[in-house]
Amino acid sequence: MKDYIEERAVEIGTYIVETNATVRQTAKKFGVSKSTVHKDITERLPQVNHALALCARKVLDVNKSERHIRGGLATREKYLHRQI
Repeated sequence: MKDYIEERAVEIGTYIVETNATVRQTAKKFGVSKSTVHKDITERLPQVNHALALCARKVLDVNKSERHIRGGLATREKYLHRQI
């Protein structure tokens, strides 16, 4: 694996752990795709820093379990501000 990819994986993992960011927020912050963020966390980061990978994975699992709630709140907010 190239050095810059390893560095990016560590930076992404650190960012997710420190900010509890979602995959989408992280992808936007680093200018990469959601697929790249997911691959960095699940495949590349464990090879470089296993402990950080476990912490980042926990954050992503929590975000995944809560996403249906956030989606529902966003839809509710959208229709509350809609003018008839």
